[in-house]
Amino acid sequence: MLANAPLTFLLASPDHNLLARLEPAMSNLGSRIEIRPSADTALAAMTGSISPALVLLDTNLPGMETERLLAGIRRGTSPTLFPVVLIADTVTQQSLELISEGTIDDLIPRSAEAAYWSFRLSLVLRAHRMTHELFAIRQAGALNVQLDHLTGVFNREAMVGLLFRETDRAQRMSNPLSLLLFDVDDLGHWNSRLGSRACDELLRQVASRSANLLRSYDLLGRHSEDTFLAALPGCSTASAESLAQRIRNEVFYKPFRVAGDSIRLSACFGISSSHGRSPLVVLCEAENALASAKTTGPESICCFGTSARSAPCPAPAVSTSAGNKLLA
Repeated sequence: MLANAPLTFLLASPDHNLLARLEPAMSNLGSRIEIRPSADTALAAMTGSISPALVLLDTNLPGMETERLLAGIRRGTSPTLFPVVLIADTVTQQSLELISEGTIDDLIPRSAEAAYWSFRLSLVLRAHRMTHELFAIRQAGALNVQLDHLTGVFNREAMVGLLFRETDRAQRMSNPLSLLLFDVDDLGHWNSRLGSRACDELLRQVASRSANLLRSYDLLGRHSEDTFLAALPGCSTASAESLAQRIRNEVFYKPFRVAGDSIRLSACFGISSSHGRSPLVVLCEAENALASAKTTGPESICCFGTSARSAPCPAPAVSTSAGNKLLA
């Protein structure tokens, strides 16, 4: 929609005389109005792909009780896309309760004058806009609490909470769920050679490259200083192992550019599958598998309950400017 396009208000009412009384208010608010004479047509317009900026709902609308119609358009706990103003002949206790519950945003008498309509509707629009802005701020704040400040992926606490959610979903849908832990090898070496800032940049690049290999509904978090955790809904152990090989090849085999140098990192991988069990148990298994992989050697992959497998020929770490000084 164009920035200067008029707002569209929806009048859900069989009373055509209302339109004549509302037209001056609509003109003052720079809006246009569409009429829906029945509950079915009004509900279709309100739940369609393009929602109105505001809904004026007549309590005399035929086809459905007002409460049922309101229940059809008020979904979830987030603010709705549009405010709803009830038009009634009288103010009842029930309508006041609808306002206090947040089911409707305001109630205006049917006989109100045009100036009153303009004043009340402008207040409703302003309050609704402020509510959405506040909700967006709260959502952003809640998300920031869940993210690792360095890499931008989920932090450990958030990942554990999300694992419980994903485990419940896997149980309901009888789908597999696998956890993949991978730990960057010898990060302390690079910290002594390049410094903490360069190592922070390396971790950011590892997180970014890894996230690019995941599906939109996979989860990636920073499990510890140099360890990352991926939760893979719908993935079997074999599929998780294939992903570990892709991460090893496409994230770690390719040189990283940092502090003017091109270097190559390596990592070890531990995998465990949920089978509907507690995510804490599965996470512990993945940690044990990772420990086994690290014992086997750099770039090893271990699925819990099996022996670790190492990469056939790890590539060396290189630097275009420092030669062997940066070899791990």
